[in-house]
Order: sequence, then structure tokens, then C-alpha cells
Amino acid sequence: MAWHQLCNLSTLKNGQGQEFLVGKTIVALFLQDSKLYATDGMCAHQGGPLAQGLVDGECITCPWHGWQYDLNTGNNLRTGKKMLDRYDVEVRGDQVWIEIPCESSEGASTAI
Repeated sequence: MAWHQLCNLSTLKNGQGQEFLVGKTIVALFLQDSKLYATDGMCAHQGGPLAQGLVDGECITCPWHGWQYDLNTGNNLRTGKKMLDRYDVEVRGDQVWIEIPCESSEGASTAI
């Protein structure tokens, strides 16, 4: 696992997602009620951009077909099965950092 700097905390808006490319991994980062969540950036159903989805509490709804996931676990709310990877996030100073497996994180982190 390796930690990567994503962005300044002040650039995030409550209730909205932002998409990042960390090496080869597309990540969706969400700020909801002062808590940060990071998951796979693409819906497990048909690859919809989760960062563009609707955040409601600890749930993200894919904007393409309405699939819903628990932001804490990555579980699909309908089936209860884990369908999204989630990533540890922390704030260091005013910077947001994410921990990604090394094999998928080689390269720079950039906002998409």
C-alpha cells in the first residue's frame, strides 16, 4: 500500500464527489458532513462515474442507472454484496491523502 496526495481539502464541496486518477486507479472522493470517503471511481454495474452521483448520508447513487452503494463498506445496498473497493483517506495539514495498493498506484495523482 502507498499513500498519495490528492488535493487541498478546501477544494472539496460537501455532498459532491470529485474524480482522481491515482496511477492506474480511478478514485471517487466524497466529502459528506465533514467526513471523507474514497471508493472505486466507476460503478460496478456499467462503469458509470460515481463522483457525479448523488450523495445522501453514507450512500452514493450512480448517475447512470441508480445503483446504490454504502460509502463505508462498498456494499451494494440492494444485494448487500461488496462491489466497490474503498480506500483509507486522511487529512494531513490541509491536504487530502489516500492509501492505494502499490501495484495499481504507480504514477502521479491527478484530478480528472
